[in-house]
Amino acid sequence: MAKVLLSIPDKFLTQIDEVAENEQRTRSELIREALRTYMKRNTMFDLKKTSSDAELLDKLLD
Repeated sequence: MAKVLLSIPDKFLTQIDEVAENEQRTRSELIREALRTYMKRNTMFDLKKTSSDAELLDKLLD
């Protein structure tokens, strides 16, 4: 597994560590899950937008 160096403000890192501790997971696990969620949400948003754009274009071409 690759390692990544990441700069995070101290206050934000403290919040991340608190959430990780509350959920009994590591900081890395929490950040990976957050990134997976972010990427999935953006993919779904892009698919909805593409579908919406296609419907709009279809209506314009009628």
